[in-house]
Amino acid sequence: MKHPPTVYPVLWYRDAPSAMAWLKEAFGFEEMVVIPGENGTIVHAEMSFGEGVIMLGSARLESGWASPLDLPAVCQSIYMVVPDPDAHYERAKAAGAEITIGLETTDYGSRQYSAKDPEGHHWHFGTYQPSAQ
Repeated sequence: MKHPPTVYPVLWYRDAPSAMAWLKEAFGFEEMVVIPGENGTIVHAEMSFGEGVIMLGSARLESGWASPLDLPAVCQSIYMVVPDPDAHYERAKAAGAEITIGLETTDYGSRQYSAKDPEGHHWHFGTYQPSAQ
């Protein structure tokens, strides 16, 4: 990575090991760090995508950390810049991602699509790159 990220989304999954495998297959994430917990759980994990990094772990309701499967709604989503949204879309679709918005080209010039992972986290992938200015 040229520059370390300064924002790290953190996601909680009921089945974090399966989620990590799925994120690799469907979206192209790479595993960086995995700290296993008891009974097949994950205490902490880090996965990279390009210059971005997410952290994730096994949901712990007693700590207030839940999967979207445990909630009545989702209050966040993640947008990721990809160089070839069409190829990324096909990869995600082949891996069984639930496509929530099909491939489209927006009025502001982004080629993009949206999907949910198996536990209901919302993901958006496209060419639009927000300005950091």
